[in-house]
Amino acid sequence: MKKYLFLFVFVFVAISVSAQREFYELRVYTMKFGSPAAGLHNYLEKGLIAALNRQGIKNIGAFEEWSQDNPAKIYVLIPYESMSAYEMVTKAVNSDKVFTENSAEYNGITQDKVPFSRYETSFFNAFTGIPQMVKPKTGSMVFELRTYEGYIEDAYQRKIKMFNEGELQIFKETGLHSVMFGEKIAGPQMPCLTYMLAFKDLAERDANWKKFSDHPEWKRISKLPEYANTVSNIHRVFLKPLKYSQL
Repeated sequence: MKKYLFLFVFVFVAISVSAQREFYELRVYTMKFGSPAAGLHNYLEKGLIAALNRQGIKNIGAFEEWSQDNPAKIYVLIPYESMSAYEMVTKAVNSDKVFTENSAEYNGITQDKVPFSRYETSFFNAFTGIPQMVKPKTGSMVFELRTYEGYIEDAYQRKIKMFNEGELQIFKETGLHSVMFGEKIAGPQMPCLTYMLAFKDLAERDANWKKFSDHPEWKRISKLPEYANTVSNIHRVFLKPLKYSQL
């Protein structure tokens, strides 16, 4: 009896762990034209990301846009096991003496030399269909970040269902390499979802999106009435990893 009870508990715990949805923070720093960015990069690499690593947070993404338009933007994607983990880790980082020491130069930047105007933070719960971040293949140099707005909450939720119950599988079959999919719970443009894909280069990206649009299952589900009018606007940006990115 004990043997079967142990087996039941083991299976239950394994299922619970496998179903754990991660919690994501996405920071977007809007840089000031003409201001040196070295102070921010040094803080992110040697201060914030290093401190998060010491707390067990891995696979932190750091990116800049491929576009050379101004103002330039820096993106930082941080995965946590859960919202409660985010709260505990944030508290631990803020009391980390090494973090304080490594951030001293950054915190000492004068107002006239600060490298960014503001930064924006968004929070996400991972999709049930892809509950943990997938680290991209080595050599991935093009990251596509997409945000789909819904005109109302119901439309947004139907689009999430479309991904979880069919579209994610088509992505997998056509080489749209998923990194993360998140339901936004705080931040601008709500209601919306955001996801990130990774590619070796733009040629692979274009070829695989073509495979997706031609896929018979995509053509079928995209015409289903339940998924009509789920996306009212799409925002897309192409990113490249910074030297200290862990993705």
